[in-house]
Amino acid sequence: MSVELPFAPVDSIIRRNADGLRVSAEATEELTRRIQSRGAELAVDAAERAESDGRKTLMAADFGVGTVPEKDALELPIAPVDRIARLDIDDRYRVAMDARIALASILEDEADDVAAAAALLAEHAGRRTVKGEDVEAYFQLQQYVE
Repeated sequence: MSVELPFAPVDSIIRRNADGLRVSAEATEELTRRIQSRGAELAVDAAERAESDGRKTLMAADFGVGTVPEKDALELPIAPVDRIARLDIDDRYRVAMDARIALASILEDEADDVAAAAALLAEHAGRRTVKGEDVEAYFQLQQYVE
């Protein structure tokens, strides 16, 4: 899977949750890959909901979002999120603008959660830098929670 999402906005998300810790490039890359993969999964689920409703356009409701935030309030850019949404779905589907914004909002919220947890893991390890291994550890620990 190619990386569609630019690293800079993801780095900003990690830094706002890092509580003064440094952030390695590997942490940013790992989180970028993870949230991109998650976005593609969510789009596949949304496409299935649209298909069951007889639609070829993904809407915000297909992502389980009741209200769509203003796109200017988001760190993640919408155009790459649109490309992420299309990674694993057929070309016959369209993605409405509110669906793109909804997906960006979901991904940003999830990235915030991961980044905050990765920062805690780095602090617990006695480091002042959030590393890729902290992001990986978060997802490994999530397997036991679910």
